[in-house]
Amino acid sequence: MTTLNNRERELVALGASLASNCIPCIKYHIQEARKAELTDEEISEAIEFAEKIKRVPAGKVLETASDLLSVRIGESAAGTGSCCTPGTEAKSCC
Repeated sequence: MTTLNNRERELVALGASLASNCIPCIKYHIQEARKAELTDEEISEAIEFAEKIKRVPAGKVLETASDLLSVRIGESAAGTGSCCTPGTEAKSCC
């Protein structure tokens, strides 16, 4: 692939790493993005943008599950009291 430059490839890789929830991948591609002369601000913006995009289908899955049940699933139910609580590193349960 020669159409994308190194910076562009690393921005794509950061998005894919975030979408796949791969901690080793995100660590690796942040290092590679820095080598490609992306600033921490650019890397952060790419990650935040990818996270916003990832939330849309995740929300739709939760909505569909809730629609199929006789009880409503609360929007804050995902991750509450589990290893997936925001601010903690996910373990093998996820």
